[in-house]
Amino acid sequence: MSKSPPDNLDALRKEIAARYEELSPRLKQVANYVIDNPNDIGLETLSVIASRCDAQPSTIVRFAKVFGYKGASDMQRLFRDEILSAAPAPSYSERIRQFRKRSDEVDWLSPHNVLHDFAESNIIALEHLREVVSPDDLEKSVELMHNAHTVYLAGVRRSFPVAAYLAYSLSHVEKRAFLLDGVAGMTSEQSWMISPEDVVIAISFRPYADDTAAVAERARANGAPLIAISDSRLSPIAKDAAVCFEIKDAEVRQFRSLTASMCIAQTLVISYAYKYGLEGATLEELKQ
Repeated sequence: MSKSPPDNLDALRKEIAARYEELSPRLKQVANYVIDNPNDIGLETLSVIASRCDAQPSTIVRFAKVFGYKGASDMQRLFRDEILSAAPAPSYSERIRQFRKRSDEVDWLSPHNVLHDFAESNIIALEHLREVVSPDDLEKSVELMHNAHTVYLAGVRRSFPVAAYLAYSLSHVEKRAFLLDGVAGMTSEQSWMISPEDVVIAISFRPYADDTAAVAERARANGAPLIAISDSRLSPIAKDAAVCFEIKDAEVRQFRSLTASMCIAQTLVISYAYKYGLEGATLEELKQ
């Protein structure tokens, strides 16, 4: 049990991330829900939270005590205070629940409704992105890219289009970039040269890719700053990251989008290009 429980939500999130691997499987399950659903933790009753994260109320109480609180209500107060200090808005998970309820009432297999469902889900994801991304994190990421000798990019399977876009677009703004594509299973060989003068941008979502996690670990071991684009602060690539962009991409009937992730990637590249005054002709190439 922690002797001094975190007294603000940001400190709690950092401690959960730092101690995540030492938690039991059940407590990890609660940790994931706590990180991903802050509004639920602040506003819902213990029984509702337990039902939604498929755990017993006693497990949630035990989770709170592990981090030094007397009970779940003391931990929930931090989430409630953040909600009260911010503009009221339904959580991402609540918006998705509302949307799924509406979409269940129509013929989902109609092509027009498929389009509507994907468009609406992506709108929700982009609105959430705009609300949660920190201006400081964006500025820090652009500075890290600027100061780096080389930007290494890691992302496989579903994340590969984001990594590939970053490699393509950074080359057009005259930034040295290297895509760790893992051809022939050579991810380890490609990443060995990462140095403290470089920066690594790693992209991975559940189920997390071992290759990308290995690149993130290589970055940590070699002293290179890491920018993580993932769906949770508890992602294996988010550990000790200089910046972690927590992305909630749209998902429609188990088909996942990359709209929000690509939005972050475009934001980083275009911000870098404009901040460091590249020629207009080079910027024109980004529009192609």
